[in-house]
Amino acid sequence: MTGPILPGAPPIPLVMRRSARAKRISLRISQLDGRVTLTLPKRLAEGEALAFAREKEDWIRKHLEARGQDVAIGIGTVLPIGGRAHEVVAGTKRRLVFSDGKVAVPGTPDRIGARLGGYLKQIARARLAEASDHYAALLGKPYTRLTLRDTRSRWGSCTSDGGLMYSWRLILAPPDVLDYVVAHEVAHLAEMNHSAAFWDTVEQLYGAYRSPRSWLRKNGSDLHRYRFEA
Repeated sequence: MTGPILPGAPPIPLVMRRSARAKRISLRISQLDGRVTLTLPKRLAEGEALAFAREKEDWIRKHLEARGQDVAIGIGTVLPIGGRAHEVVAGTKRRLVFSDGKVAVPGTPDRIGARLGGYLKQIARARLAEASDHYAALLGKPYTRLTLRDTRSRWGSCTSDGGLMYSWRLILAPPDVLDYVVAHEVAHLAEMNHSAAFWDTVEQLYGAYRSPRSWLRKNGSDLHRYRFEA
């Protein structure tokens, strides 16, 4: 259930969740969307949880500040596309145009974010399908379908029947990071686990994977800060 607001500048919405397993109050801040969640024992009064949050207010604000604010996409916004910074500018043509570190997006200001987001999803699907085809051919195991989502907890997944799912936001990351994620998920077509054999398969498909894997762990959460919908 949605809980109260921690007052201040700015006020911070709190999400309170009750758990029969919880023996004390715990606090978590999502690095993906900045959500502050308090988990409390089933019978604990909500007021006690709010008092706990007030005691931790400095810590909460420090971590939210370190995460950075969400970025609403509009004219003048700078965001990564393929790992390179691009400034959003007003477009005069019917289609989006990329040039010299800028992306020109036509349309009314209130539709800029949605239009750019839709275009990036198209690019992401084509790029992810191309990479999936490549690594599946190397592995010698075809996949059954490819799905794009705006996932929060994972960048990709592979089902037992060979379905691949990716976050479309991978198109914002450097190309080698996108390729690593695809190789990782395609490797699951052969090894549905994270055993030594699985990681050997990833390395056979992709090569040295530790650098893009590390980039994703350090910087991946930032890709979720960009808000394309009004």
